[in-house]
Amino acid sequence: MTVILLFALLFLLIALGLPIALSIGLPAIGLMLTPGVFPAGVQLSALGQTIVQLLFAGVDSFDLLAVPLFMLAGAIMETGGISRQLIDFSDSLVGWVPGGLACACIVASMFFAGISGSAAADTAAIGAVVIPAMIRQGYPPAFAAAVVAAGGSIGVIIPPSIPMVIFGFLTNVSIAKLFAGGMMVGVLFGCSFMAVSIWICLRKGYGLRQRFSLRRVWMSLKEAVWALGAPVIVLGGILSGIVTVTEAAALAVFYALLVSMVFNRELKWKDMPALIVRSQITAATILFIIAMAKVFTWLIAMKQTTQLVGAAVIALGLPPWGLLLLVMAGLLVIGCVMETTAALILLVPVLAALTPQMGVDPVQFGVLMVVNLAIGMLTPPVGICLFVSCGISGASLGEVGRAVMPLVAAAMAALLIACFWPPMTLWLPALIYR
Repeated sequence: MTVILLFALLFLLIALGLPIALSIGLPAIGLMLTPGVFPAGVQLSALGQTIVQLLFAGVDSFDLLAVPLFMLAGAIMETGGISRQLIDFSDSLVGWVPGGLACACIVASMFFAGISGSAAADTAAIGAVVIPAMIRQGYPPAFAAAVVAAGGSIGVIIPPSIPMVIFGFLTNVSIAKLFAGGMMVGVLFGCSFMAVSIWICLRKGYGLRQRFSLRRVWMSLKEAVWALGAPVIVLGGILSGIVTVTEAAALAVFYALLVSMVFNRELKWKDMPALIVRSQITAATILFIIAMAKVFTWLIAMKQTTQLVGAAVIALGLPPWGLLLLVMAGLLVIGCVMETTAALILLVPVLAALTPQMGVDPVQFGVLMVVNLAIGMLTPPVGICLFVSCGISGASLGEVGRAVMPLVAAAMAALLIACFWPPMTLWLPALIYR
């Protein structure tokens, strides 16, 4: 009964518009301090002390230091001209295909995903440059925003990925293996989005086509070589084991400053205070959610919810593939109505315990869970990528929501491949860490 009331209050507060962190934390803290929830011998002062300890323990992790650092690195790269260089290079590679600029947007998003770890940062950095250019080439604003939002969602699939850092922190699964598992899936998503974009542009005659030029590829590569070095250094350092995820995040900040200030000369020291404040407000929001969710999940654990859910699942008698499909469908729905960080922290403790029944490796499940929630970033009402791209394009949420549906269908097809073909998520980790 306590757990049912806990979730009812959570969704009620979210529906009333209360911030996610408070919607998670207030019901849990309130119920913990309510007489009768715990045995009579438990004193309120002891529970109060437990709450404080849980809030601190929720964010007391070296791995979580990567969150504010990756957010800062993404903000520096957005302002320092790196996103523009990546877009120019991507356009030189694929601008000759139908819907060339739309495809260039997705390729650039894949490059940028290897730096920032954040879908919102990816969408904002690429969208600020690409959406006005697409509109000038005759693309409808809603379609331009939809393509940018789809590309931005790859930001949490291709490593480094902040949601994967959080999943690894919650489950003690190797974050480096999660990153390796997400690389091929992220590329599959990008190729799927490009295929759908080409089909739409051919059918509706969107955009301009340009001739392929090796000279332009070479010139744009020379300009973007320092920008392209960022994902190589960050991912290479993590996957090779030379640096930890947090050290790689610090390295990303240093490299972004070096490229933006020394080579591009588009970022000044006077710009840094505003960048730091903007990026760290977002990071603090994520960490506040994590701290509050620690209290929420502790109360769930004390009421043995994981064991009850496991018993209920076994009672269903579903085969492993059926259970996996059921969980994936549930995550898709939850991703549409709940913010990614909150969904991870609330659901991982329960769902991760079901991986043996689903017949999936913990690394594969971690990647699949992040991918599911990434699709939720493309759908109303809480699709953060949609909100960011709508703000840049000026199109309404309804228009962009309709335009993005074919891309969502492509993402779901890619998700099914990742679900039922384990090498998509497990081959690269096995190759690197055998």
